[in-house]
Amino acid sequence: MRGSLLARSARLRDTPPGPGYKWVALSNTTLGVLIATMDASIVIISLPAIFRGIGLDPLAVGNIGYLLWMILGYLLVSAVLVVVLGRLGDMFGRVRIYNLGFLVFACASFALSLDPFRAGAGALWLILWRIVQAFGGSMLTANSAAILTDAFPARQRGTALGINQITALAGQFLGLLAGGLLAAVDWRAVFWVSVPVSVTGTVWSYLSLRETSAGGRGKIDWLGNLTFASGAGILLAGITYGIQPYGGHPTGWTSPWVLAGLIGGVFLLLVFCLVETRVAEPMFQLSLFRVRAFAAGNLAALLTAIARGGLQFMLIIWLQGIWLPLRGYDFADTPLWAGIFMLPLTLGFLVAGPLSGYLSDRFGARLFSTAGLIVVAGSFLGLLALPVNFDYGVFATLLLLNGLGQGMFSSPNTSSVMGSVPARYRGVASGMRSTFQNSGTALSIGVFFSLMVSGLASTLPKTLGSGLQAHGVPASTAHEVASLPPVSTLFATFLGNNPIGHLLGDSGTLDHLTAAQRADLTGHTFFPELVSGPFHHGLTIVFGVAAGMALVSALASALRGGHERADDDTRQAGDGHAAKARPTRTSP
Repeated sequence: MRGSLLARSARLRDTPPGPGYKWVALSNTTLGVLIATMDASIVIISLPAIFRGIGLDPLAVGNIGYLLWMILGYLLVSAVLVVVLGRLGDMFGRVRIYNLGFLVFACASFALSLDPFRAGAGALWLILWRIVQAFGGSMLTANSAAILTDAFPARQRGTALGINQITALAGQFLGLLAGGLLAAVDWRAVFWVSVPVSVTGTVWSYLSLRETSAGGRGKIDWLGNLTFASGAGILLAGITYGIQPYGGHPTGWTSPWVLAGLIGGVFLLLVFCLVETRVAEPMFQLSLFRVRAFAAGNLAALLTAIARGGLQFMLIIWLQGIWLPLRGYDFADTPLWAGIFMLPLTLGFLVAGPLSGYLSDRFGARLFSTAGLIVVAGSFLGLLALPVNFDYGVFATLLLLNGLGQGMFSSPNTSSVMGSVPARYRGVASGMRSTFQNSGTALSIGVFFSLMVSGLASTLPKTLGSGLQAHGVPASTAHEVASLPPVSTLFATFLGNNPIGHLLGDSGTLDHLTAAQRADLTGHTFFPELVSGPFHHGLTIVFGVAAGMALVSALASALRGGHERADDDTRQAGDGHAAKARPTRTSP
């Protein structure tokens, strides 16, 4: 099949695209980034069903690593590879790399749904194929924005990139809802759903997309690729393991291996930057950062991605661990309902993204992106002021405002970044933009989980121990449970388990309590009320930091300058150095 598709695609390259081609490119690339970003988050909600399906307790000693890599493996690969794959798109054809990405993604989705193993082997199968799936997804996301920038004229570029970008962001939250719905049917359905979508996208992309810009073969920057991939991978892996407890500490930031990963990763990235200034054809065009709109837009995107990732995970834990149980929802049902109650956030994305992209084509990116980030910061401060047991109407309004603000920022910012670079570097620019965004999401998990765990570690053990003893649990057992790493308790709520039932079930303690005591301990209110105080302490730190990041992002966005784009004639006539393709100011 691939041979006939390649032959058909080769014939299309000789046919000039018609006036409707840009809409074909928009619809196909939007489908590509939607499925890629949905699969980045779809397993989060469905993890309980997945691990039950393979017969593995993710919270048992030694198994938390499986849990973390199921979530973070996809994000790490996406963060590390998008620049490389964007550069390959510049060299060998953006559509060619994009099409291959759809094919790889489809094959990996099929393999994931056929996991033949159980327990640890089954988890490793899923983790490894998730990495392959992320490789295909990175091909899609690294080149989609460049394909659209090539296909659309400057006056419509913001609208097209806005639709594409907001679909990608909305996919992260739609994945939560889809994971909850599909996991209730069968855990394999979480992976099955990607198969027909990715197969359809593969056939469609090979038959309809074509190269609209001349690529240059160039040379592959092997040393740059090696130092960047190893440096970023080691750094993000170190952050991942920093979440896990080490010795007597609630987190692993004092672990020699984690410290070595952080220091070694930063060192390799510094070597990478040095290499990129010395090679003739670097993979990472550092000269693009001389374009103010590109540099400011990527800084703002990085900080916003960190804040957005923290919001996503903290809201899930807040809803699943406290608010929904207090409303009488069973712990097993909280993953699905958490996705449903977060829909105002997605709605805000979908409303503001395309509209702000359209308006930014006329009035410039700075106004909308900066105002959007100020709205995001305000919504974080509003969430910070809410009590743990909040009124949903106020909560939903704040989520809607956050989504609207992020939509106002993301579309114009993407258009500004992509429109400010020379045409021959759009693939690598798209990859660099995606790297900042994906790295921000991966960083957010390490940063905000560590902040939350540190906040819980100072108050949760004492609160949990005294609460258990007050309900008849022996002091020795209560102390043992209270001494467990807070990350285990945090993940128990995150996975939709009854935390007390999980923590006390294996010890047999519940069997020696009265029926009333068991009902109180494993009911809907004991654990949420117990942890609400410590959790709010951690939440204050998390949302305070997120609001600060949003404000810094707003400042960076405001400093991007006026509405700028790289002149098409200058880009094509450039000598290969991005800094020599001066941006042209088109409006004040």
